Amino acid sequence: MQKLFLVIVMMLCVAAMGFSQSLAQNPTAAELLQRIDDNEIFSTIEYEGEMIIEHGGRRFVKTMRVWARGNTHSFIEFTNPEDRGTRYLRRDNRLFVYSPDIEDVMLISGHMLRESMMGSDMSYEDALDNESLSSRYTPVIFGSDVLNGRDVWILELTETRRGTQSYPRRKLWIDKETGDLLRAELFALSGAKLKVYNVLRIEVHGDRRFPVEVEVRDLLRRNSRTVFIMRNVVLDRPIPDSIFTDRNLRR
Repeated sequence: MQKLFLVIVMMLCVAAMGFSQSLAQNPTAAELLQRIDDNEIFSTIEYEGEMIIEHGGRRFVKTMRVWARGNTHSFIEFTNPEDRGTRYLRRDNRLFVYSPDIEDVMLISGHMLRESMMGSDMSYEDALDNESLSSRYTPVIFGSDVLNGRDVWILELTETRRGTQSYPRRKLWIDKETGDLLRAELFALSGAKLKVYNVLRIEVHGDRRFPVEVEVRDLLRRNSRTVFIMRNVVLDRPIPDSIFTDRNLRR
């Protein structure tokens, strides 16, 4: 499940009828996964975000502004009072964070990318990923079911190249009528379930049905969940190069 956690996108609104017809004709697993990729992989995105973190009986609210280009460039600036001025910059495979407390920049790399981002149930990898699932996983239709009153296909994904993914196996629930991705479960190589994503709300943005509210649960954290909300989403509009610079990070 991508992205962050940026990243679970729905079917094109205009194509919803055509997708329903395809489902009625028993689509292949590859076709289902490709349809998800065709809609979730953006060229650019801008939005105002909110993370509502509930953990250990406490509740935290963090707000931010986010800009991203493809799967190589991202810039996040936190705006809530406790974290105001904390900024993240990703260029290619390198992620930097500026902390106003120490007035310095640090590199986040290696295993640190799998750690919690700002105390949430999402890792840095989850939040910044925008790479297609089709290029990394082999899909199989596991069956069909009913989820929250909706008929769904269940799609199982296994990493194509062993040992290359943080989540070697994924399980997706896809609405048979709309093509919306309603739920995702992420697994370790051992088979242990690590994270669960539930889409709570979808809005139409241009020609897309886009998830703007998602619940994330890291099952390795007791009594923990994060609700991620996106507002004022703008997709596929050019973003100035100046956003993704060291100068913008350190200002």
